[in-house]
Amino acid sequence: MTLRTNLELDFLEVTQEVGTFYSCTVPAQVLLEICQFDFRQIKENGGKKEFMGIQRKLDEGRVSKIRDYIRTFDACFPTSIVISVDERCASFSVFDGKQKLILKPYEDPIDSEIKIPFRGIASIIDGQHRLKAFDETNINWDLSVNVFVGIDEGTQAMIFSKVNLAQTRVNSSLVYDLFSLDRGRSPEKTAHEIVINLNSIESSPFFERIRRLGSATDGIFGETLSQATVVKGILPLITKDPLKDRDIGRRIGFWPDRGQDDFERRIFYPFFRKDEDHRILAIIINFFDAVKERWPEAWDYTGKGSVLPKTNGFNGLIRFLRDAYLHLTSSPSVPTKEQFRRILDQSDLKDTDFSTDRYPPGSSGAAALYRDLRDNLL
Repeated sequence: MTLRTNLELDFLEVTQEVGTFYSCTVPAQVLLEICQFDFRQIKENGGKKEFMGIQRKLDEGRVSKIRDYIRTFDACFPTSIVISVDERCASFSVFDGKQKLILKPYEDPIDSEIKIPFRGIASIIDGQHRLKAFDETNINWDLSVNVFVGIDEGTQAMIFSKVNLAQTRVNSSLVYDLFSLDRGRSPEKTAHEIVINLNSIESSPFFERIRRLGSATDGIFGETLSQATVVKGILPLITKDPLKDRDIGRRIGFWPDRGQDDFERRIFYPFFRKDEDHRILAIIINFFDAVKERWPEAWDYTGKGSVLPKTNGFNGLIRFLRDAYLHLTSSPSVPTKEQFRRILDQSDLKDTDFSTDRYPPGSSGAAALYRDLRDNLL
């Protein structure tokens, strides 16, 4: 393998308030060759603490998730990675009448100890996790890269801070709602469509109780659950890995039979793989209709201190749904409301027990509700 000694890039020059940068396209594996990951850290220097670097420490879990994503059939990174290049490593030349940005190592002509190797020409200002995901793979996408030349560390830090502070986290309910635009089938789209039906069917126990985009709907009162909460409750009953199953659908158009062990963990998967989402909807409606019938006062009370119709109640109940379902059947089928009701009747919980005093907000309250329901079933 021939070692690269320089990099010639076509570019568009962009001038903004911060200064000028150069917008280029660089193959991922080439970008990895020139970039160093400049993590924020503390070092001792003569008894004084020095804060070095700009980037947050790499989150390996996040890198792994991005790496899984870039292996999917229709993955993309439309936004730019931002890097900074030492001015001693950058120059401009004209080839065939077209100007090029040339990046190459630097060695001081007087002091040979002052040098910048090829793997060190650039440091990453923004996009370290995206780029690191390509490491140790043979995936070599063209990446959009914005190159700053000769800016000081303070300016680099300012750009990093501003870019990340300006990025408002997208509402999860909105993200799931956008799956309705997906042309193919996927676990997220199925879960989204089930939620839409739960919220719009007048006979559903969740009729007009779900905030579609995570915020209240004008003219509707009593929306106690966000779409994201309900989708996240349903998804684990369909799939272990939504991204992987979405990609399987894109690549081959169908999903494999995963056997009894998987069914006992993901009771909705057999219906999903056979395009029988209506049966998933029927199971959820039958179960929560039984809940509504068993504890009508707690289900209808949505005021301060209520639990059953809100996030904690839903999270505890949807988790218990799997236990109740497997208590009734060992193969894919749709139990009736009456069958679920007989299971719930085994519980000694009263309407008045469903309060935040007994089931406090947060995962601990939902887990406690699940345990109370499960213990009555055993």
